[in-house]
Amino acid sequence: MENEGGTQEKLFNVKAALLLAALLGGNFALALGPWLVRLTDTGPVSAAFWRLFLALPFLVLFARFAGQRLTGMPRRTYALVAVGALAFAGDLASWHIGIGMTRLGNATLFGNAGSIILLFWGFIIARMLPRGLEWLAIVCALAGAGILLGRSLEISAETFAGDLFCITAGLLYAVYLLTLQGERARFGSWSLLVWVSIFAAPALLMLALALGEPVWPTDWTPVVVLFITSQLIGQGLLVYSLGHFPPLIIGLALLTQPAIAAVIGWSVFGEVLSGLDIAGMVLLGSALVVARATTRKAGPGMVQKSD
Repeated sequence: MENEGGTQEKLFNVKAALLLAALLGGNFALALGPWLVRLTDTGPVSAAFWRLFLALPFLVLFARFAGQRLTGMPRRTYALVAVGALAFAGDLASWHIGIGMTRLGNATLFGNAGSIILLFWGFIIARMLPRGLEWLAIVCALAGAGILLGRSLEISAETFAGDLFCITAGLLYAVYLLTLQGERARFGSWSLLVWVSIFAAPALLMLALALGEPVWPTDWTPVVVLFITSQLIGQGLLVYSLGHFPPLIIGLALLTQPAIAAVIGWSVFGEVLSGLDIAGMVLLGSALVVARATTRKAGPGMVQKSD
């Protein structure tokens, strides 16, 4: 019996280590997204189209393996998915445009601001004032965003505009989460991601063409790596791991994304961060952690950006 207990404990430790590795690995894969968007030789919106379109067959397989149905949903669900998909398409388009204009660390932080926006939305719906740590999240978010926006404006008007695009992306991502919150619980994350991609990919393609962007890549490597790391590896690992961790741990793991993006921005693109920049990132990152820990879970595969 003693041996059996020791074996079970070892198995539990191995599983816990695998789950933590999956959580961190998923965030690491997603953190590569902004770099790969910059490397693509298509337009930024076109890159968003390809990452969804190329991933679609694999998402269908994931949904099948998870036992989630892809047909027979009520009309109301399809209507909500269409609205959510448009918000998601706007999120990706705005974020990809912003990535090309601002620093990678800023883009990743502001693009993941959905948790903070959901926190504010909760106050509006509940018609109540923040309490305790929620006040801390608000103060940190406003201070951190103010510092980063001010520093971007010092660099150039384009960098500041890039920050605004990424903030808009975070807002649209929150709309996407809220729109599909109830349906996700009924039909599953993978199933909804399939339908979201079906609606969002054509919208992104039409927007890219309307903007006059080059759509067909001459070098497929960044596009292929982008869809594999962001839509398959990142999303897959997070769906596998998120349900096993408390919100605070998930929020802390989320901070690996802007940290990795900032390192890539510095090492590859020469984006130097001052002490004030780092202070702003720490404040905004702290707000993301607190907001994630105090907001009801959005569900596997939907709480962090699938970018």
